[in-house]
Amino acid sequence: MTNSLRSQGHTGTPRKAAPPGKRRDAFFDNAKYVAIVLVAMGHSWEPLKGESRVLEALYTVVYAFHMPAFIIISGYFSRSFDMRPDRLRRLVTGVAVPYIVFETAYSLFKRYGDHDPGMAVTLLDPWYLTWFLVALFVWRLTTPLWKSLRWPLPVALGIAMLASVSPEIGDDLDLQRVLQFLPFFVLGLCLKPEHFRMVRTRRMRIVSVPVFAAALAVGWWAVPRMNTAWFYHRDAAQELAAPWWSGPVMVLALFGCSLVLTACFFSWVPGRTLWCTALGAGTLYGYLLHGFVVKAGDFYGWFDAAWLHRPLGEIAVTAAAAVVVTLLCTPPVRRVFRCVMEPEMKWAFKRDAGEAAREREKREGAGRPEGSKDSAADADPATRDGSRELRQSADASA
Repeated sequence: MTNSLRSQGHTGTPRKAAPPGKRRDAFFDNAKYVAIVLVAMGHSWEPLKGESRVLEALYTVVYAFHMPAFIIISGYFSRSFDMRPDRLRRLVTGVAVPYIVFETAYSLFKRYGDHDPGMAVTLLDPWYLTWFLVALFVWRLTTPLWKSLRWPLPVALGIAMLASVSPEIGDDLDLQRVLQFLPFFVLGLCLKPEHFRMVRTRRMRIVSVPVFAAALAVGWWAVPRMNTAWFYHRDAAQELAAPWWSGPVMVLALFGCSLVLTACFFSWVPGRTLWCTALGAGTLYGYLLHGFVVKAGDFYGWFDAAWLHRPLGEIAVTAAAAVVVTLLCTPPVRRVFRCVMEPEMKWAFKRDAGEAAREREKREGAGRPEGSKDSAADADPATRDGSRELRQSADASA
């Protein structure tokens, strides 16, 4: 036995175990999971809300903060993004490729499922929920610019306000949404861990109860008086038959309301590991796939049953949406669709010399005895944390 150990290089001094990578933060995975459930619920309410003022009030409140919350988290985990080749490669394979695949799939589904021969397959006009991938691609690509500005958030708000009075922007790449939701992403870039800790307090949870109650009351009041299209951020003021000056006013007002509701939402998100925490890593899968179920229901008349338009039916649809999107975030579904959601595509990219050096140093560092100098990849917290952040933010993808 001793000879066998010696022949394998065993010297009696145990090697230093490789340092474990930083664990994913359960709070953010929980927040992403709850946010994607709210997204699915909101989409399932669209065919039903016209006959229920209560449901439309809930819809208004949820739409005021669910996508802003998702986008803020996406921005927060994009803080370390730069133009390093491996990160650009991840941006292409994790955002651009899924956009091409799902925009094509949704367009074909609309054409044949809804018997709409005029539905063109084009990458310039995102349909339904694929706009988020276009926006995320643009936002991430411009991250170094926002990080270099002294006052990034006021600049982003100014751009959003200008977009709200510019109907000439048109529908190409859904740029209105890209620009009007931009402040939430930039805000995420500016946030630090302590900012999230500030809203995750018992006092904030207590305050959030009357805030949400007031929001529901305002939503109830606003149903017959306000165009809910304002919450989609996809049109200029003139396109909503509103005076031009109302565009900047609504951008600022909705930004403030969304921030308050998002902070209240974050205050209730658990920070501990739960049964749903692991599903937070698959929220982009749930986001892109649940739309086929919702649209199938719309195309094939699943929402036409009269009982679905009564309170119990609305509750059933809401519960079904939550169950479906939860299942779509599970590991088996992710394994099936990983080939189009997270393709490696090594054949399409040149091998980066810097990445090869980092991998070589990591391999050499793993074989060094205790007390030896750590590899550059382990010693550089920006490299280590940046990779973790990009892995976690690729799922956040609303």
